[in-house]
Amino acid sequence: MEELVKIREVALKYDITARTLRYYEDMGLLASVRSGDYAYRMYDGQALKRLEQILVLRKLNISVKDISRIFSSPGTEVLMEVLSGKVAGIDGEMALLQELKEIVLEFIRLIEGSPFPDAGDIRLLFEKAKGMEGQLVAASLDEDQPETVTRMLEVTEKLERLPDVRVIKLPPVKMACSGEAELEVFDRWFSAIDTRHYLTPRDFMWFNTRTNRFEWLFALTHGMEDTGGFEVISFPGGLYAVASAIDGDEIPKVNALIHKWVDQNEHFEVSTSANDPHERYDMGHIFTPKVFKECTGYHMMDLFVPIVLRQPARS
Repeated sequence: MEELVKIREVALKYDITARTLRYYEDMGLLASVRSGDYAYRMYDGQALKRLEQILVLRKLNISVKDISRIFSSPGTEVLMEVLSGKVAGIDGEMALLQELKEIVLEFIRLIEGSPFPDAGDIRLLFEKAKGMEGQLVAASLDEDQPETVTRMLEVTEKLERLPDVRVIKLPPVKMACSGEAELEVFDRWFSAIDTRHYLTPRDFMWFNTRTNRFEWLFALTHGMEDTGGFEVISFPGGLYAVASAIDGDEIPKVNALIHKWVDQNEHFEVSTSANDPHERYDMGHIFTPKVFKECTGYHMMDLFVPIVLRQPARS
């Protein structure tokens, strides 16, 4: 009788999680067996060979959907189609990178030819960059914009990388909510609270789609009685996909890229009323101290997108 390998041993051998193995099974890519006297999943030699094939394809960044198509096809036509598409994508990206390099070199020559008092002053560098960004945005709206600017915007959009996303779990906690109050009033209230001995983040801002306005939240400490007269809500906590952005125009761009990262992730999906009993919103937290903005001219913000574990697709 062929020896069966326990799920934990398979996970250790191939450096993957047991949940990933179960996910591959749920997607119909892998099969396990269970003996009558053993409750855990076990894998035979054929399953391990199939798993090795899955892992190789995933290393090539082949989607689970395409892997399913490959395994469902009796010949090699689908495999060749997927791999050829991957090669074409790599070739296209290399060509775009080369074109972007030429555009960047052109802008370097442009900057070198313009007056710039002190290249070592980070604030001046930031203002210079923002000024050029404004010129590019204005040029992008001009029908007669230079071809170089048009192509640079197209190239950078196609090459836009997903941000470094981390998944965290926030605990359920009582929070004071700004509600209909002015955000400046709420800011003055919680900014006066001594939080030197507490971990951050403690405050978040989100856009409440029901009230059509931004609301600010501040996590209350246990037993805290003075809530400034603001409404106290029960924050449900939960899983969030988080990435950092510079305040301003970068925030909506990074927020959209976090959503894209979640959509492409095989383990998580964005929280909705259909898959999450709690009403949760995208939210943000400025994590840099005021002195940082004084030195650089901008803040850094963590953007939080509520997520849940992805449920297997029903056949």
